[in-house]
Amino acid sequence: MSEPGSEAPLLRVLTPDATPEQIAALVAVLSTLGNGAAPDPKPRSHWASLERRLRTLPLHGPGAWKASGLPR
Repeated sequence: MSEPGSEAPLLRVLTPDATPEQIAALVAVLSTLGNGAAPDPKPRSHWASLERRLRTLPLHGPGAWKASGLPR
């Protein structure tokens, strides 16, 4: 049983022949991974979206000429 207030180690090396350099490299790689949560992407305006560059079929019907200049 662990003492109150003590925490379990986050990393435990099971290989007895690991060098301090190997352990330091492993800790460096794991520390760059962060907590696994990806940062929220910045909201992209419709004018800058990649979907806008795709060609779509022209609209038909009343008001089509007006809608042709609007972003899709």
